[in-house]
Amino acid sequence: MKFGIIKSKIEKVLLESYSNNTFKDEIKNFNYLVLANKNLSKLYYLYDELNSNKGLNESVAKDYINESIKIYENTLNKITESDLKKLNIWLSDVKCNNIYEHVDNVFNLDVLNIESNIKAKKVVTESLKRTPIKKQEPVNIPISAMVKVANKTISNYVENLNESEKQELTRLLKEDDKDLKLKFQLVKESLLTKLENMKSSESDVTIHSRIDETLTKVSSEKYDKLTYFKLKNLNENL
Repeated sequence: MKFGIIKSKIEKVLLESYSNNTFKDEIKNFNYLVLANKNLSKLYYLYDELNSNKGLNESVAKDYINESIKIYENTLNKITESDLKKLNIWLSDVKCNNIYEHVDNVFNLDVLNIESNIKAKKVVTESLKRTPIKKQEPVNIPISAMVKVANKTISNYVENLNESEKQELTRLLKEDDKDLKLKFQLVKESLLTKLENMKSSESDVTIHSRIDETLTKVSSEKYDKLTYFKLKNLNENL
């Protein structure tokens, strides 16, 4: 089971519910099908943690990944077919890319997947080593505590947007994926070019390293509407 695609679909449902005025209904579904299920909620949390910046040193980051693999394998064996069936019914109409494919590959220990597994571990290790960015806690959000558990990335990001940016994101969420995928590739290529130019003209070692980290992050990004919105804004501000 690739839980990464399930989590990606859940996040898309929750994100788009902001513009569809269905957030309360979808968060209830999420609470019932995921948070109330001890094993599924543990996997959801585990994927969030392996996709987060924690400021760990390399040795601790590797130990963190190894312990996560043990937890994943132990938890996966406890998830029933009925649990997955309910999730699939809820998410049956959702189409999106797997933005957690690298985490899926960390947990895929099949001998035929050795190369992908090694590459994925390197990506996750680098993420765990990065210093976390402090963000202001969201305020005045309906059932904010649940939102934070449901998707801390989305809730924090959206709540820190100004009103103009929120309106732009709302309009974007209503656009067709087919058109946005092309725009996403163009924005991504433009952003990578700008970053490469900045890198070639920068002599400061610290800034050079940060640009390299950003290049790696942008290169690995896959399409979804929120990621397109983030890259678009970053590209416009460079």
